Amino acid sequence: MELPFEQEGHEEGPQDHYAQRVGLLAACIAVVLALVTIASHRSHTNALVQLSETNDKWSLYQAKRLKAHVSELGRDMLTTLRPAESALLLQHYVEQIEKNEKESKEVSQEARKLQTEYALSERRALRYDLGEAMLEVGLVLSSLYFISKRRLFPPLGACIALIGVGIAFTGLLLN
Repeated sequence: MELPFEQEGHEEGPQDHYAQRVGLLAACIAVVLALVTIASHRSHTNALVQLSETNDKWSLYQAKRLKAHVSELGRDMLTTLRPAESALLLQHYVEQIEKNEKESKEVSQEARKLQTEYALSERRALRYDLGEAMLEVGLVLSSLYFISKRRLFPPLGACIALIGVGIAFTGLLLN
């Protein structure tokens, strides 16, 4: 008696072993693809966080510069209108100008550093995305064997998947 899920005329032979190897190849490509996809998503998320932090720093820089400018205006007004009576207040404005100048330079340096980190994360994410795309193409090409039974597809898919792994790996090497 034959069970309903058994295939008629199922024969084991060299083609079945080849199909098993192709299935294993496709599974391996899928695992690497999943890892590269995770790395890509994490890199994109990291880049967005860095971009947000960079924007925050530049906003702080603008605020510091605005405060320095307001202090400069106060100093200039006091100097012009009542120079003799305003020495104490004038000293306060001069200190504020120096303080805001120093702080704005520090914030500017931090913002530039964050911009550099953001650019690196974006370059890394691009490498992961390209590697991911190549791995997907490799997986599809390898899987085409099961539809067409053409032995050209699995080696071609494996080669393209290896190129994808190489491209994604270069993302780890970026500094």
